Amino acid sequence: MSLVKKIRKIMKSSNNNKEPKFDESLETAQQYKERWRSIYVVYFTMFIMSLGFSIIVTGVWPYLDKLDPSAGKEFMGFIVAANPFGQMLFSPLVGWWSNKLGSIRIPLIFSLLLFTFASGIYSCLELFDSHIKHWMLWSRFLVGVSSANVAACRSYLSAATKYSERTKAVSMISLAQVLGFVVGPAIQAAVVPLGDDGVWLIPHKLKLNMYTATGWINVFLSFLNIYLFLPNVFSEYKIAAKEAMLKQGKPNEKDTWKGSKPDYFAAGTLIVAFFVMVFNFMLLETLGTPLTMDQLGWSKDKSLWYMGIIMSVCAMFSIFTFPSIPILSKKFSEVKLMIWIGFFLMVIGRFSCIPFSGPSPKMYDINLRKNLSIFCEQKFKNSSQLYQLDFESLNANLLQYDRFLAPNITNGTQIRHMTLDCGDDLLGCPSSQEWCNEVPAITYTQFIFCYVLTVLGYPIGITLIQTLFSKLLGSRPQGVWMGLMTGSGCLSRVMGPVFVTHVYEEYGTVWTFGMTSAMMAVSLLWLWYFEKRLEPKEPLTLENCCLAEQELKDLTVDYDQKEYPPKFENLS
Repeated sequence: MSLVKKIRKIMKSSNNNKEPKFDESLETAQQYKERWRSIYVVYFTMFIMSLGFSIIVTGVWPYLDKLDPSAGKEFMGFIVAANPFGQMLFSPLVGWWSNKLGSIRIPLIFSLLLFTFASGIYSCLELFDSHIKHWMLWSRFLVGVSSANVAACRSYLSAATKYSERTKAVSMISLAQVLGFVVGPAIQAAVVPLGDDGVWLIPHKLKLNMYTATGWINVFLSFLNIYLFLPNVFSEYKIAAKEAMLKQGKPNEKDTWKGSKPDYFAAGTLIVAFFVMVFNFMLLETLGTPLTMDQLGWSKDKSLWYMGIIMSVCAMFSIFTFPSIPILSKKFSEVKLMIWIGFFLMVIGRFSCIPFSGPSPKMYDINLRKNLSIFCEQKFKNSSQLYQLDFESLNANLLQYDRFLAPNITNGTQIRHMTLDCGDDLLGCPSSQEWCNEVPAITYTQFIFCYVLTVLGYPIGITLIQTLFSKLLGSRPQGVWMGLMTGSGCLSRVMGPVFVTHVYEEYGTVWTFGMTSAMMAVSLLWLWYFEKRLEPKEPLTLENCCLAEQELKDLTVDYDQKEYPPKFENLS
């Protein structure tokens, strides 16, 4: 019993010695709770915006291929890039708007309404009779424009956290962002049981299937997010400026900015590093589904299902990685962690995806697949757009699969059987990618190893880049700066899908992963060389200000007391 009492006494004393969570000179306990509640709302918003992008990444290619078989992978790259392109254009503007208003509520609610509208369009593409691929492109662009609110979210996070809270807060918002990226494909995998046919929402016009369900999920989550920004739920607290004013003894916020001028070279370096990191992460986000279909010979359903599982497992890795960042930051330099864990693991991950030996992937005739898809479209949809098909040539190609195309058959099951499920059973690398005949295929183990290293390195690298960037800027409003940082990431997400899909389609896996490995390696060496410039300085305090002023005053007094010109006596 005495042992239990001693343990209770130790626990009680440790609780008494524990520092309070809030600083009474800056805020009350109630304000502390409301401030962190607002930060949690920002975390959720960042998650939703990332989810809005990633939830369609694994499904966009089979969805596009279903709606318009002639679109091709290169146009898919433009569709994926449309989202970050819209975000890139409007991020600095939204950051400036939130700075101008002194609040993020109105920009966030407006952008979320746009997000709801654009996600609804994506799920209703079957209602359009023509130009479907262009409607898909515009819907993704508008989702990107709405996602520009990320700049305002990051700016608010910097303003709503104390210097000591910054690393933890940025790691959590990065966790929310990365979870959005990896949970999206998992949700896509979860709705795969709905199938390609799904159920009718509007009879003979609009279906709820494994492609459109993701858009409706975005709509629901967006309405929930809008509610969280209403005045009775969300209150803004900008404690960073108050902390700087208290520490420096300044009467207003603007005077504190003069004490900490940002290093523009270091800030620019981190913006470029952010670009490189996101660019390389987008490589697997964009190519994941097409790569497994081409290299491993997976079907659309199988690729969506297994990519969802892989990304879900990787999300679990991320969950354990992010909380470790604040702990590691207390023991090691944040710059060193960014370079030697974040960037180094990404370099190894990229390089490990280069195939050096083994058999080439299985091939299929792309023209045969297109013609079978066109035949099914004419049969099932009674398409008004008629195509002249060469049935003699088609049947000659189908002989190797023990199939024969009979134009007069109308039974749906028989049509799918004789057309190899409208061409979907033709698996492997398309004949249009001639490099597949010469380059070895990527193995399943190789792909998993590459993906795991990426998921371990990316969260640490991306979190510490944003943390260092925020600390370098100090207590000044960071809306425009965060807009530039967000725009940098968006530019990489614009260029990444277009560049990667083009290089992959034209030149193959060796060039794709070889070039991205070189990009990551050069970035790592650059950051290593300028390591000292990237270390943020401790914020200026009132004591340091007074000490500097006193030293300057002493120097002035010493100079005034000296005789000028000096007297030279007793020189002889």
